[in-house]
Amino acid sequence: MSNPRNGDTKPPCLPRNGLVKIPTQPNGLGSASITKGTPAMKNRLCQPSSVPAILSPALAHRSDLPIPSLASPLSLAALASVSSPPGASLVGLNASEGSEQPSPERLLGSPSERQLAVDEKILNRLFWYFSACEKCVLAQVCKAWRRVLYQPKFWVGLTPVLHTKELYNILPGGEKEFVSLQGFAVRGFDGFCLVGVSDLDICEFIDNYPLSKKGVKSMSLKRSTITDAGLEVMLEQMQGVVRLELSGCNDFTEAGLWSSLNARITALSVSDCINVADDAIAAISQLLPNLTELNLQAYHVTDTALAYFTAKQGYTTHTLRLNSCWEITNHGVVNMVHSLPNLSILSLSGCSKVTDDGVELVAENLRKLRSLDLSWCPRITDMALEYIACDLHKLEELVLDRCVRITDTGLSYLSTMSSLRSLYLRWCCQVQDFGLKHLLGMSSLRLLSLAGCPLLTTTGLSGLVQLQELEELELTNCPGATPELFKYFSQHLPCCMVIE
Repeated sequence: MSNPRNGDTKPPCLPRNGLVKIPTQPNGLGSASITKGTPAMKNRLCQPSSVPAILSPALAHRSDLPIPSLASPLSLAALASVSSPPGASLVGLNASEGSEQPSPERLLGSPSERQLAVDEKILNRLFWYFSACEKCVLAQVCKAWRRVLYQPKFWVGLTPVLHTKELYNILPGGEKEFVSLQGFAVRGFDGFCLVGVSDLDICEFIDNYPLSKKGVKSMSLKRSTITDAGLEVMLEQMQGVVRLELSGCNDFTEAGLWSSLNARITALSVSDCINVADDAIAAISQLLPNLTELNLQAYHVTDTALAYFTAKQGYTTHTLRLNSCWEITNHGVVNMVHSLPNLSILSLSGCSKVTDDGVELVAENLRKLRSLDLSWCPRITDMALEYIACDLHKLEELVLDRCVRITDTGLSYLSTMSSLRSLYLRWCCQVQDFGLKHLLGMSSLRLLSLAGCPLLTTTGLSGLVQLQELEELELTNCPGATPELFKYFSQHLPCCMVIE
């Protein structure tokens, strides 16, 4: 991650794969959800302790200029003494465009103050330091600020989340009118998440969003009533979509996938869709030859489905996440490792029938793995960790949450892995202080999660200060994590974020 104070204008903290919601709320604030990482990774804010070095030395020492303190998230809005208009709709931020907005010239006194408040060079650097929710508010201060903030560079990597009720305005006669999405188009959003929509809502979205036909690359539909016909129309009309997510959509069928999926799709996520079973995987394997990423949560998918992938996908597919696929067994793992030998990211989270033998197959055949998730696999034991340590020499992330049969012996095997950077051991109820001693020599470790491990004591946890390169340590719900311990960590691990 680059540091803006070194002259880099890239945003210091943009969520990866994040979803930022832009709702209709009186305070104009949105909410953000990041789908991966520990709670600190999901909730931390990048707030530099000082003003970035973007002002000339002459201006930097002027005490009479209204230079905001970035320790306060919305201090830039305070500079203009304007709050978000009560009740303003933030769908595209168009509601505020029609209202009278005080200009910096009316709010600030001297010419130097007015010039500073609208200096685009300064604003272009300063606005990087605010979250997406704060930028939504700041864009309502005045037209000059909106002109700067509506540049697409400030919104890269963010996906607006729109619920059905936010897509329509109620006219005085009771009729519904689809909202203007021009504000989204100006900012260049190329991905959307639509929640609770129907086939008609999707058609309205396509007709009203100027970039829908070619400019939208990613579409996510959650808890929606889209049918086979709606899915077919959406993928036929939106020719730019290469990433598709369907979550909680129970009205489309496997036949709809056969008639809708297009070879341009490279990433597909399907979860909690009741009609998805083996035949859906057959459609995916035959219709998506360029698939690089597949995320699947389907209770009815069996071992047979994992044999459907073609040689082409075996070459291109590098990410496979099978979450809570309860019917997958070691036989399915055999099919998978032979069909998809080039995987670098694999999740078998919640595949409760997979045992140590299945992990052995993974370790022996998928040597390119960099991330492996075995959380909620109750049959995994220390033997599986020995297989992992022996064969997966490129592994950087290992998730073992709720693997309740793992003991200190298993951690001794992992201690030999020089490439491992992230290790998750949440609620591994048999891990004890002696097991932690095996981890103290892992100089490559940057993230360690021990949340909910009941047998760890204050004495054992205090030894973690030897991991001087550690950047994040999660100790939520650890009985041995006392206030005195956190104070000790703050003194001896000053560069590590310790999560209480």
